[in-house]
Amino acid sequence: MAAELLLSHVFGCDRLRLYMEIDRPANELERTALRELVSRALDHEPVQYLTGEAWFFGMQLHVDKRVLIPRPASETLVEAVLHHCRSRPGFGGKTGQGVLIADVCTGSGCLAIALAQNLRDARVVATDISQDAIEVAQANAERFGLSDRIEFICGDLLDALADHPSAGHAGALDFLIANPPYIPDDEWTTVPANVKQHEPTLALRGGMDGLALARPILTEGPKLVRPGGLILVEVASSRASEALRIAECAPNVDHADVLQDFEGLDRVVRQTVRAE
Repeated sequence: MAAELLLSHVFGCDRLRLYMEIDRPANELERTALRELVSRALDHEPVQYLTGEAWFFGMQLHVDKRVLIPRPASETLVEAVLHHCRSRPGFGGKTGQGVLIADVCTGSGCLAIALAQNLRDARVVATDISQDAIEVAQANAERFGLSDRIEFICGDLLDALADHPSAGHAGALDFLIANPPYIPDDEWTTVPANVKQHEPTLALRGGMDGLALARPILTEGPKLVRPGGLILVEVASSRASEALRIAECAPNVDHADVLQDFEGLDRVVRQTVRAE
C-alpha cells in the first residue's frame, strides 16, 4: 500500500489509475523523484510526510513534520461528539445548531475540521501551543472552506481559552475535546522509529506517567462545559484506568467512563458534566 501511495503521488494520480494504466512508463523525472522518496521511506520517514497527505474521518488533510499524523484511534472522539449531538436534546441535533466546541492540542486540526464538517452549524475554537501546528491547521481549515467556523488560538492547554469572549466563560462550551501528548516516559523506548525519529516530540511525550497534559484538562475542563456536556480526552491505553480515576474525582462531573477505539483499546476518557 505504501508503494502505491508513493507511486500515485509521483504520477499525480489516484491509486486506481495505477491499475488502469499498468503499462504506463515512468519518465526520468518521475523515476528520480520515486527513488528519493523510497530512500527516505527506508530511513523510516512516514509515507504521510513523504506525500504531504493523511486521511482522517474520510477527509484528506495536509500534514508535514510540524504536526502529528492523525490516527484512526482519534476518530473515537469525533464519533462520541456526533452521537451526543444527535441523541441528546439541546445539543444541536444533526447540524450542531448553536453548539460550541473547544479542541485543545489541535495539531493538524483533524478533530476540529472533522466536527465542523459534520456539524455544519457548530462553531469550534481550536488551540495549540505550537504556532507551526496552528499554521498547518489553518491551511487545512481553508482547504475545506471552514475558516469562518473554526477559530485558531496559539496557547497552552486551557489557558489559551481564558480570554476568549465565548469559550473562556464557565459553562460556555458544549464539548471540550483534546488529543494531548500522552506517551509515558517508560514507553518511549518502545515507540517505533518512524514515529520517534520523525514526528514532533512535543506532540508525543506526556511526561512520566503520560498524563502531564491530560490531567489539567480532566481536572479543570468540566468548569468550562455546560451541564450535560462532555469532556473527551485521548490517553495512552496503558494509562486509561489512572486517567479515569482523575476524571471521576474532578468537580462538576456527573459520570466518567472510558471509550474504546477501533482496535478495542481503552482510548478516550469521557466526562459528563453534572446537570444543575
